[in-house]
Amino acid sequence: MAAVPKIFKIIILFSTEQQQPEKTACVLQVPKKKKEKVQMKEIDAGTEYQYGDINIQMTSYDLCLVEHFAQYVHRLCNRLSIRVTESYAMPTKTNEVLFMEERGSKMQLDAVLTTHQRVVQIRGLSSTFAPVLLEIIQSNQPEGVHLLMKQHTEADFKSRLKSRPELEELLAEMS
Repeated sequence: MAAVPKIFKIIILFSTEQQQPEKTACVLQVPKKKKEKVQMKEIDAGTEYQYGDINIQMTSYDLCLVEHFAQYVHRLCNRLSIRVTESYAMPTKTNEVLFMEERGSKMQLDAVLTTHQRVVQIRGLSSTFAPVLLEIIQSNQPEGVHLLMKQHTEADFKSRLKSRPELEELLAEMS
């Protein structure tokens, strides 16, 4: 029989009768919750005067820069009473840059570029206020950050999830 890990929660109680609090530790066993399978939410198509779900995608080679800009966009939308549905990071992409010497046939590694992407998903943006929001975001866009504003699709949701080829192979063998 395999050993099952147990998760414990420690609760510290303070006594109010004395001047200095007395600490008493009590250990309770809390069952571990199973993670639910990620379900896709219904995509809002919008109306004639209002956009549905919109993704504001920011991409950069500098992690700190794209993280702070995504935070800025998120706070800006909150201040302008635009409902932020989700704010998340996409998996990091790594690209290798190879070069060939003048008199050789071998390719040599020159650099490794990592691309970081953050997405702020908003809902219910008014069609008259969208150009104003885009102008504000573009005027504060730092150098080296690429900005893309597009409607959310099912492909965008699926691109968030990491593929697990080993698990898919095992499931294929079982069926």
